[in-house]
Amino acid sequence: MAAGPGVTRLEHAFREEWGAVVATLARRFGDLQAAEDAAAEAFATAAATWPETGVPPNPGGWLTVTAWRKAIDAHRAAGRAAAVDPQLLSDITAAEEAEMPDLVGDDRLGLIFACCHPALALEVRIALTLRYVAGLTTKEIAAAFLVPEPTLAQRLVRAKRKIRESGIHFEVPAAARLTERLASVRTVVYLVFNEGFAATGGDELIRGELCEEAIWLARLLHTLLPADAETAGLLALLLLHHSRAAARTDSAGTPVPLAEQDRSRWDAALIAEGTSVLDEALARRSPGTYQLQAAIAALHAGAPSFDDTDWPQIALLYGSLARLDPSPVVAVNRSVAVGMADGPLAGLAVLEPVLASGALDGYSPLHAAHAALLEKAGYPERARGAWAKAAETSAVPALREELFRRHENP
Repeated sequence: MAAGPGVTRLEHAFREEWGAVVATLARRFGDLQAAEDAAAEAFATAAATWPETGVPPNPGGWLTVTAWRKAIDAHRAAGRAAAVDPQLLSDITAAEEAEMPDLVGDDRLGLIFACCHPALALEVRIALTLRYVAGLTTKEIAAAFLVPEPTLAQRLVRAKRKIRESGIHFEVPAAARLTERLASVRTVVYLVFNEGFAATGGDELIRGELCEEAIWLARLLHTLLPADAETAGLLALLLLHHSRAAARTDSAGTPVPLAEQDRSRWDAALIAEGTSVLDEALARRSPGTYQLQAAIAALHAGAPSFDDTDWPQIALLYGSLARLDPSPVVAVNRSVAVGMADGPLAGLAVLEPVLASGALDGYSPLHAAHAALLEKAGYPERARGAWAKAAETSAVPALREELFRRHENP
């Protein structure tokens, strides 16, 4: 086989199989570092041999068994053979005799739950999930979250040690704890997407690669838990939001408000897929916050224009969301919808308690919503001050410049 196709298949296998290989070894050995080392060796072996020998019929099975053998060799070399389950050795023999099929099923769900364990700090959960489930390199994750690579590497080392020493299992939690733990997993995926959709630092407003990684993770989670309505709602929400990516900035990288976006640039395929996934989720009649947010996004995506958006329905959905999961951020979003549906004074009334509390004083979208409502209510001077505060509290240069422009030309 020519080298080119072999390398291409290896890259595809790395993307599709890395998490599965690491998950299988981590579950068997209870050691994420050992699983990572063995998987890396297996992929290195594949990179050296596949271009010459051809890609095996079952790349995942080949990589898994090769990684197993590497891990066993490492244990023996370190004098820790007794720590390995003897059955593991017979499993490897059976795999080889059966031409290395995919013996152990998909252990990725257990790996996801381990990476998202609540005993770990939230930023560590995100990094672990991107590294070991999605297969991103430490360098890629550090660059995406504007963290020095050595700092991130140390976080991962400490997290892997904590997983091992705390006895965190690479398995799906028992039914009594599944709902709570699954919520933590969804939060990690959502936060990865949110950092891509509205970056909290750096020069870029949108980091498409993070959005795509989050969607990949949400698809995987939905595939592994197809009956869970909220997981489907999360996937639908990400697809519908990401469908607008091409229209959210102009050629200079300047943000384009929703009201001014060219809707012909929205991705119709993502909208159709997101709407279909949402419909399936809602049919299960188990409403949740991600489904409500996805329903709001679907109304935006289906509207022929900004003015033709069903604002009364969106305001009602935000009301439901506020009752189900009350938060100042939900109140900010609801104020905009209410302002569109019932007038700016009604929107300001929703926003007033949030402003008075000071809970989101450093949150730029709060002040932008306040400014827009003040403008529509006929208070240009007050609006100018709110635009200035929105600009001052924004951490993204492109967005900050646009907000200052609004301040200067309300």
